[in-house]
Amino acid sequence: MSLEEVGTQKPQTAGARPRAAVKPTPELGHEQASTARREQTSPGAADLLGQALARENMVQAWKRVKANKGSAGVDKRTVLETGEYLKQAWPDIRAELLDGRYRPDPVRRVGIPKPGGGTRELGIPTVVDRLIQQALLQVLQPLIDPTFSEHSHGFRPGRSAHDAVLEAQQYVQAGYETVVDVDLEKFFDRVNHDILMDRLAKRIADKRVLRLIRRYLQAGILAHGVCSERFEGTPQGGPLSPLLANVLLDEVDRELERRGHKFVRYADDCNVYVRSQRAGERVLQALRGCYAKLALTVNESKTAVASVWGRKFLGYCFWAYKGEAKRAVAKSAQDKLRERLRQLTRRTRGRSLEQIAADLRDYVPGWKSYFRLAQTPKTMRELDQWLRHRLRAVQLKQWRSGPTIFRELRRLGASADDAASIAGNARRWWHNSALGLNRVLTIAYFDRLGVPRFS
Repeated sequence: MSLEEVGTQKPQTAGARPRAAVKPTPELGHEQASTARREQTSPGAADLLGQALARENMVQAWKRVKANKGSAGVDKRTVLETGEYLKQAWPDIRAELLDGRYRPDPVRRVGIPKPGGGTRELGIPTVVDRLIQQALLQVLQPLIDPTFSEHSHGFRPGRSAHDAVLEAQQYVQAGYETVVDVDLEKFFDRVNHDILMDRLAKRIADKRVLRLIRRYLQAGILAHGVCSERFEGTPQGGPLSPLLANVLLDEVDRELERRGHKFVRYADDCNVYVRSQRAGERVLQALRGCYAKLALTVNESKTAVASVWGRKFLGYCFWAYKGEAKRAVAKSAQDKLRERLRQLTRRTRGRSLEQIAADLRDYVPGWKSYFRLAQTPKTMRELDQWLRHRLRAVQLKQWRSGPTIFRELRRLGASADDAASIAGNARRWWHNSALGLNRVLTIAYFDRLGVPRFS
């Protein structure tokens, strides 16, 4: 769909496909619609909804939704199918949005495994609702984001997890070697709607936008064929959720600033850096009170006041070297990487080395890009060696029999003695891959296959 065409489409006819909805959409009368318009046009109220629904903004929002791809919501329409549907339905949807009659569809609940165990619950809106939320985000973010703390880095334009890690390193280098590592209990599921809307109303004048956002917060959840109401939380999966989370948590950021603390926040991960354990305990007690005012609970089992050395933050940790704080990949992140590489290089997958190399090219560069700040070249070299060790074992298993191993090694230039030694232990793939095989299946050999390097 091109949203440039949408504005010229005729309203949906009786025979057109209706918008999927679990609940009927009540119609506003002319008097109610007029009231909704008057609320917007009151003095001092910016026409944010009109800006969001402007054609140019909608075109940009649609491009972003298409680029993000994503799965279908409760209406089961893919991005492509939604594009076709909106060619006819958009004029009516737009009119409902402007008149305050629009009701978002429920979100589809999806559970994904968390790296540390357990499940993270996502709420997947329909593509139509993702489009509307994206359009709102593009108007609201430039308005609200500049009001956030400089120590907040999550889901903000021009900021990243790398910025947060570098700021944390500066504090550690300055001698703040104790960290108050705060974890909030099910933050996105526990956001209080009334408190969030109160904080949002202080930043947004357009009451129609506020009403629409509340409806998104209260949209039901569809799981296992049953739709349930939602009274708290802002499900991860919608474009607006990160911005709303920052609006709520900015209050804690400001309190930490007022007290002069050194801290870094990325989404709901907040680290405060102090000089002693005793100071850290005082800060943690104060933070419990700050979060309680927002109806949020600190997860005591994951929250700690501890030494910064080796403590994980956004996948990184810090280590001391000659009086300097250095960045490293946290052990848990390394363990997760190795587990993923084991899956990609299993000797029972039935994939050639060329195919495995292609799989690695889809995964390793992204991991390497995220952890490019690590100041541990030895760790990266060890990962390269370990990965090549696994790939050599894969190749030996694929050759299987001793005669085949001998023949293939000789073809690749191995000496008769090396080939015979390795072929004589044909079933010991992991053991053999560490012997003379590295003189045949060399680093250059894997480079030619396109196996990505860590170092």
